Amino acid sequence: MRMDVCYMDACEVREHYIRRELSPVEVLTAHIERYEQIGREINAFTQCKFERAMEQARAAEQAYSRGEARPLEGIITAIKDESYVRGDVTTNGSRLLKDNVAEVTDPVPERLLSAGAIFHARTATPEFSVASYTWSDLWGVTRNPWNTEITPGGSSGGSAAALAAGLCTIANGTDMGGSVRIPASLCGLVGLKASHGRIPEIPPYNVDPYVHHGMLTRSARDMVYLYNLISGPHPVDLVSQIAKESVPAAPLKLKGLKIGLSLDLGFFQLDDDVRRNTIAYAEQLRALGAEVELVALDWDERCIRTAQIHQGASMGHMLRQKYDNPECRDQLSSYVRHYFDLSSAASPERIQEANDYAQKMWQSLEQVFRSYDFLLCPTVCTTRVPADFDYGRDSLEVDGMAVDPVKGWFMTYPFNTLSRCPVLSLPSGLGDNGVPTGVQLVGHPYADAALLQLSYAIELELGTFIHAENMPLNTEVQVA
Repeated sequence: MRMDVCYMDACEVREHYIRRELSPVEVLTAHIERYEQIGREINAFTQCKFERAMEQARAAEQAYSRGEARPLEGIITAIKDESYVRGDVTTNGSRLLKDNVAEVTDPVPERLLSAGAIFHARTATPEFSVASYTWSDLWGVTRNPWNTEITPGGSSGGSAAALAAGLCTIANGTDMGGSVRIPASLCGLVGLKASHGRIPEIPPYNVDPYVHHGMLTRSARDMVYLYNLISGPHPVDLVSQIAKESVPAAPLKLKGLKIGLSLDLGFFQLDDDVRRNTIAYAEQLRALGAEVELVALDWDERCIRTAQIHQGASMGHMLRQKYDNPECRDQLSSYVRHYFDLSSAASPERIQEANDYAQKMWQSLEQVFRSYDFLLCPTVCTTRVPADFDYGRDSLEVDGMAVDPVKGWFMTYPFNTLSRCPVLSLPSGLGDNGVPTGVQLVGHPYADAALLQLSYAIELELGTFIHAENMPLNTEVQVA
């Protein structure tokens, strides 16, 4: 097995394909061998489709030999077990859906597959994607390749763990409160929540402003490349009917760029290693010529209630209608039942209260954006959440202080509330337990192109974070 092949980004793999220095069969074989080495212990995949993928890899080889390769021809792609692919089982991590065959394909997988991506595996998600960690009664516990005692995050934790473990080249995810950015941070990856409407989603999820489809990658340049392929209007999504933007693979000028830095967004607690790495990242940006200054946001714990009320009134209500009944309830994971209890509090009065506070949040951020091009803040507050954590059962501390176990340990969902702001999570270093930390770069509403070009400029200067040689699981995995 060639470990270097397992950790190349998609742009590099594609360059090797074009020059006939690698073949899709070779790359797929390397990923399969890597899976056989550590895949079952990490438990990132719910279904493997290796035989079908090998047939597609041979066809991709021929496409390159004929000069007919599509933009993602032969790129090994894992798809979250929440996203529909017509004719394939999509379980969403639920025993109630273990035999559910999709009748349609979601817009993002549709565009990935039509561009030539090879769909070789499904990635794990917590049941119905309602947790920021990744385990389910159906598929078991997914573990972080950097430290198997720790969660890879969620709900797109299987996608992130697979990328970090070298099991695929790219993977998709969805983000309703940080479900792409949390695992990107904890696994040392790049994760994008685009401005709502930029990347199409399937109904009825598309009309919820908190819900976003996105990608996880090892590099910013991959994210630029993929954004150009998956963004833009789609016939099934009314919200996506805004003009498509194409992002040039050109860096934003860093010198003189003004970035506001918030370590706590007004109320979050941080572990020392997260704080240290965030400050060090800000210093790196200063060294590259950006003007980085501390800013104050007057947000408080009403951010948590605002997100919980909205998610309870939308996703929570929809799930309760379908599954909160005596026939189904006993088959649900414990945290799903707790989510139902939380979401039942979304009364009309509380919904109005949440909407009012969301506007106050925007007024505060808008004041920052009057003086700054971007906002910089941590992605997660701690890297110490166990792989089998259950917010319906367990308590959690950050920096020695008790926090809300559902939403008190990550700083992503305020930007689902303010969903028109694009956000990228980028790696900022390693925590004291060997798990990566991340920072969020937040752009002005609908300024996705500028945000992506900024990330590309930073990567050109600092390099990519994740490589075969710096992963701790190069030969074997030890599960605690």
